Amino acid sequence: MSLFRVIGRLILDFLVYLGEIAMLVSETFVSLTRGKIRPRLVLAQIAETGYRSQPVVIVTGAFTGAVLAAQAMFQFKPLGMETGGGALVSVAMLRELGPSVTALMLAGRVGAAMAAEIGTMKVTEQIDALRSMNVHPIDYLVTPRLLAMVLAMPLLIAESAGFGIIASVIVGIGPFGVNPAYWLTQMGRYTDITDIIIALTKGFVFGMLIVIISCDQGLKANQGAVGVGRGTTRAMVYSALAILIVNFFLTLLMNIIFPAGAATK
Repeated sequence: MSLFRVIGRLILDFLVYLGEIAMLVSETFVSLTRGKIRPRLVLAQIAETGYRSQPVVIVTGAFTGAVLAAQAMFQFKPLGMETGGGALVSVAMLRELGPSVTALMLAGRVGAAMAAEIGTMKVTEQIDALRSMNVHPIDYLVTPRLLAMVLAMPLLIAESAGFGIIASVIVGIGPFGVNPAYWLTQMGRYTDITDIIIALTKGFVFGMLIVIISCDQGLKANQGAVGVGRGTTRAMVYSALAILIVNFFLTLLMNIIFPAGAATK
């Protein structure tokens, strides 16, 4: 019976958490449609979320593409299929690795920072001060971050995938001596606009997940510095789990809409 109680408690806690997320999404949607949009705050968040995240995104994307190209060459070269490495890397970076790896990095960098900043405001009663000045916390704290993330995230994923593909070209035609014409021809044959659409769509969805989960943890912070640290950790972990789980279902859905290999038809 104790096992069933534990499982039941976990299920109930999960349903309660989903309800809290749904309420925050609803309030944010109302804020977007009826609330006050603050362009300065949005631009500041774009700079923090997008501009300052570029070094991490570039390094992550470049070395992910380079490692993937090297592993592909190790497997393809004995079979005489070296030119297929370019197609494999480009499709993988656009459809899967670029969006998911970049989102996981930003969940750690941006999501944790959001939760820590809002959580600190919560425990120091700055959010209550906003309410006393007739400023809605969702309008001031959540909406600018959501707008900034959904604008910056697809661009960061495109940048990550682009640098990953460039790094793969360098690895393929450099250490492994693949003819660049063959490499680029195979890459262009198996990659098309639908792969880019998938990457940008996943970026849009992952960006919303990071902001909603991180802001929710920040708004729920209590018990001083301990609560802020706990909320920051949960924001990063929950965002990463949500990205991985949602990525699976998005991959299934997008593959139905845009089947893999359609570029060759």
